Parts: sequence; structure tokens; C-alpha cells
Amino acid sequence: MRISEIFHSIQGEGKLMGVPSAFVRASGCNLRCVWCDTPYASWDPQGDEMPVAQIVEQVISSNGIPSPMKHVVVTGGEPAIMPDIVDLCRDLKSRDLHVTLETAATVYTDAPIDLASLSPKLANSTPTHREQGRFAAAHEKHRLNVPVIQQFIDRSPDFQLKFVVCDAADLAEIHALLDQLKNWTPADVLLMPEGIDAATLAERSSWLAELCKSEGFRFCPRLHVLLYGNRRGT
Repeated sequence: MRISEIFHSIQGEGKLMGVPSAFVRASGCNLRCVWCDTPYASWDPQGDEMPVAQIVEQVISSNGIPSPMKHVVVTGGEPAIMPDIVDLCRDLKSRDLHVTLETAATVYTDAPIDLASLSPKLANSTPTHREQGRFAAAHEKHRLNVPVIQQFIDRSPDFQLKFVVCDAADLAEIHALLDQLKNWTPADVLLMPEGIDAATLAERSSWLAELCKSEGFRFCPRLHVLLYGNRRGT
């Protein structure tokens, strides 16, 4: 499994925001979001192939010191497309760790997890002009897979639907997708401002919070960006 980084930090997004967690970032993705904040795991995948046992060892220790963290986040890139994802999650669960899988939910995996963090990509993610738009058509074709999203909702012990919002007009698209899904409540829906710096996040958060209040959805800040800035290993 190709890994771009393993680190220990604070969960900055979602229902478990603020929880100390170990992060395993798989390198490689089947999408190309224009605003992707981890291009080293998608647009330009970097990292080394690592066996599951080595990954788990780095999760449960930090610089050779046993880690007290009981939560691990398997993220990417897109971890659901990785060949060892089931074995990795199974081994992490065997260590009595709470496992979150962060995925765009375009590909289903029955890896054993505790929380499916589903981030369906809206049209604002399509790279129409980036790199002369050479990935735009493929991204647009694959960015949404409603049956797979529903599978995760129905088969996961817990889930969250996390949407990256650039503009208030994105809300119509969110509603159109939610109308196609079953077995969710507003408390499962999180709206997160797109941005990689505090100023942009602050500006978008002001009106996005008001949208959340009117819709009954959760507001999802990017705590790790506010704490550490937009840099790797955080």
C-alpha cells in the first residue's frame, strides 16, 4: 500500500473534531479535485510502498514511543481503492482502535471501520481549467456514485456526509444529492468551507454557518488549518 505520510495530530473535521488521532494517508486517487489540499496524494502521488504491519506499527507508536491515541483516520488520496485497505483496517481494529475511513465514496469497500466519513464531490471540485482541463471529463464522470454512497450509509456502524462548500449556490446541488439518498438525518450532514488559509475560511464560515442554522445541518470548520496552517503532517 503506497503511503504518503503517517502522523499523529488532532482530527480537524467532522463528528470527531478535536479528538487526538493517528492519520494514515494513502497515496493515489481516482479523482482530481481542483481545490485538493493534498496534491501529493492525488495530482502528484508521492510516497513509498509499505506493508500493513509497518503501517500499524507507526500508528501505535510515535518516534518509538507508544502512542496514547485510540483513534486512527485512514485517509488519502482515496484509501478505498488501495489493495490492502481491508487488511489494514482489520489489523487496526484488532488493536482496539477506532477507525475512521475518509473517502469520496466513489468505490465501496467492506473494510471493517467505525465511522465512514463520506465526502461526495460537488461540481465545484471539477478541474475545468487546471492543467488545461485534461482531467475534467474523467473527474466529472466519476465524482458521484450514489449507489456506493448509499452502501456506505447502510452498512457502516456510523457515517457522516461532509460537503466542501465554495459558494451558497452549492446548497442546491447538496439537496439534489440528498434527495437521492435514504436513511440519513440532518445531523449526519456537515458543510465545510473550502479554503487553505484562515482568512478564506473565516470569510466563508460567516455565511456558511447561517446556512447550517437554516437547514439544520452541522457546520464543520477546518480546525487543523486554524491550529497549524496548511502544511503536511497536521
